Amino acid sequence: MPTFLNQSPVFGPVISRRFGVSLGVNLMPGTGKICTFDCLYCENGFNDERRTRDGYVGLDQVTSALETALVAMAEKDEKLDDICFAGNGEPTASPVFPAAVDAALSLRDRYAPEAHVTVLSNGTQAARPDVHATLLRVDRNVLKLDTVDTAYIAALDRPRVSYDVERQVETFASFEGHVIVQTIFLRGSYEGRSLDNTDEAHVGAWLLALERIKPEGVTIYTVDRGTPASGLSKAPRETLDAIAQRVRDLGFPCTVGY
Repeated sequence: MPTFLNQSPVFGPVISRRFGVSLGVNLMPGTGKICTFDCLYCENGFNDERRTRDGYVGLDQVTSALETALVAMAEKDEKLDDICFAGNGEPTASPVFPAAVDAALSLRDRYAPEAHVTVLSNGTQAARPDVHATLLRVDRNVLKLDTVDTAYIAALDRPRVSYDVERQVETFASFEGHVIVQTIFLRGSYEGRSLDNTDEAHVGAWLLALERIKPEGVTIYTVDRGTPASGLSKAPRETLDAIAQRVRDLGFPCTVGY
């Protein structure tokens, strides 16, 4: 299925289903992907297929591009709801991530004080002291947890760094509520292995992890855009709604993306 790369270092504004009018901050190059996961469902494609010789974007380039975009929107009196660190891979792995977030917060305060600053992360770097402290400073700290099944994570998310589920849950809990857990639910298979994580074994264990993390919110979604792997399919709307209700029954707000 078709995949795409985002412009770098700033793209948009785009209309986000969750965040409204959003400017994307891409610390990865526009020519390829740099990520600590290699997810079967990644809209940016597989790591090997998107490999690039270009490195992370420098801080000055990010800051200048973001300020230019914010000034242009302000001059046109265009509403901005969100500045989102996302892009072609894992933003928190960039060496300039903490400084780039600080710059974004400062520029937001100057040009778009009503906007939120959001980070979409797979959580692999969240235990690093500098990253952890930075994620505490943003408005929305959105961290991925697709399951607590180690074998499933290896098959679907395919981490390219050391990854321990128990440590991830502990790290997410250490944010003391300043975290939004993001999870994809899907069906289908890849290379003969079922990738259905909507069954009770997966959902029940995931809900127990949420009880430990105590997030300020949960976002669940399913396959929407192009994926590099064939054989993946959407989780039914009624299944997502049922899972969301179980999350809400635990006392956590839950949004659903179909």
